[in-house]
Order: sequence, then C-alpha cells, then structure tokens
Amino acid sequence: MTFVTRTFPFAPLRRRARGLVVPALLLAAWQAASSGDAAHQYAFVPLQQVGAALLELARSGELATDLGASLRRTTLGLGFGVAFGLVFGAAMARSSLARKLGEPAFQALRYVPLLGLIPLLSLWAGTGEFAKVFIIALAAFYPMTTASFDGLRRVDPRYVELAQSYRLTRIGLWRDVLIPGALPDLFAGVLQAVPFAWITATSSELLFNTGAGVGSLMQNAQAGARADVLLVCVLGVTALAVGMSASCERIARRALRWRDYA
Repeated sequence: MTFVTRTFPFAPLRRRARGLVVPALLLAAWQAASSGDAAHQYAFVPLQQVGAALLELARSGELATDLGASLRRTTLGLGFGVAFGLVFGAAMARSSLARKLGEPAFQALRYVPLLGLIPLLSLWAGTGEFAKVFIIALAAFYPMTTASFDGLRRVDPRYVELAQSYRLTRIGLWRDVLIPGALPDLFAGVLQAVPFAWITATSSELLFNTGAGVGSLMQNAQAGARADVLLVCVLGVTALAVGMSASCERIARRALRWRDYA
C-alpha cells in the first residue's frame, strides 16, 4: 500500500494571514468610527488622512530623520544596557561576594521608576544625547541582568564539575559550558529588553524634547493638533520595534539550533 504525503506549501502564508485578522478588524473599526461627526473625526482620524500625513512626512524627509535618530539612540542604549547587564548578572551569579555587594542595590533600584529619574538626570547630565542613551541603557540593564543571573545559575553544576575535572581553563569553562548553557536565558533577556528600550526612548524624547527623534516630532504634532502625525509616529515606532524584536528572534533561533540535536 502506498501512502501519499500531502504537503501544504502555503501553510506559513496562512498562519501569517491569520495573524493579520485582528489588525485588519481594528483598522476597520477605526475607519468606521472616523466616519461620524466632526468630534469623532477629531478623535479618530480617517485612515486616508493618516496616509496623507505619512506621505507628507516622507517627502519632507522629517520622518526618516526622526526615526533614524530614535533608532540610533535606542540601538546604542540597548547595546550598552545588554552588555553591562550581562557582565553584572554574570558577576553576581559566579561570585558570592559580588552578589552580596550588588544584589541589594540592584533590587532597590529596580523599583525606582525610570521616567522619574529624568528630571534628576537632566540636572546632572543635561538634556543631550548622553542623558537619553543613559536612561535607555538603564531600561535594558534591568531585564538583562536578571536574565544573565538566572541563566548562569541554572547551568547544571555537574557540567561545571566535569569541566573542572578535565582541568578546563576559566576561559574554556565560560566558552564551552557556562555561556552555551545560559544562552536561552540570555536571548530571552535581550527580547525583554527591546520593548523596554523603545518605550523608554520615546518617553525620554518626549520629556527631554531636544534634538531629533520621534518624541520631538510627537511634541510638535501635539502642539499643532496634528493627530494624523501622532498616529504616523506611533506606527513608525511600532514598526521599528517589531522589526528589531523579529531580528533578535531570528538570531536567537540560529544561535540555538544546536539544542535541537543535543
């Protein structure tokens, strides 16, 4: 008896199409709400007006400039936050002294609202690029530190003992045992840090309101009662954040392919 295996080449497309159902329904509801009286049109800007604002900002180059500034700022802050969080979490995970010294301060600072630090930070460092990147890095630092600490603590001690019995060097222990064992948690920390970085980036630009950035563009749009421009800014930030998260997920899948064969 011959069995015929049916393949469905369009299955991934169908799954993606199903993921677009809810956004399509939301857009339809928005458009329906905008078709009412003037009050409704002010609160719910028609989609064609949003599209016209997008073309206007794209032609002037203002949207690309501000999105590029926010992307550069967020990438820098995310990179610094992830790097320092990785090192700090690893130090607390592998050193009891570092944990005793660093964990109380870290746990206390986690509960301080980041946006509440902006007025104080502006007094210390002004309202320039350094202050914005610093607050973004701080937002990424917390989840990355937790992920680094938890990931390294979860590495099976038997693997560490086996590596030590083979007299593996400290560098070899980190390269061959600790980092591979903690990689899933490390990538999870990066994926958690990405949305925090983008939220903090936009908020800091709104509060500092100096230099190029989506937050500055949103401030100007609010002052001019341009709800269409505000929506374009929100959609632009969302697209960049989703794209960055998708890129990190793709890198994580490739880096963790070996786990499927372990």
